[in-house]
Amino acid sequence: MCRSITTLFHCDPPATEDEMRAAAVQFVRKVSGFTAPSQRNAAAFAAAVDAITIATSDLLQTLDTNAPVRKRVSHHRPRHTGIPTPDALPAPADAT
Repeated sequence: MCRSITTLFHCDPPATEDEMRAAAVQFVRKVSGFTAPSQRNAAAFAAAVDAITIATSDLLQTLDTNAPVRKRVSHHRPRHTGIPTPDALPAPADAT
């Protein structure tokens, strides 16, 4: 399973079109083995993303559950930029 695809069903706030498309892109990348398709395959790649986005939207609208709504939690970590985050820096020395 693609690690960057998150659960979109029954969440608060509900999944957006952009989130469904992002999941579709990740799925097509995984299945095709291409991070970015060549010009020759770009149309097929885009058509697959469109079809999977529509199928995802249809699925999410059709599913039903009695379970409590899930709260959204971001699982994305910021990309490593080489710049340490403030909490990773050493504490300042006391100036006494």
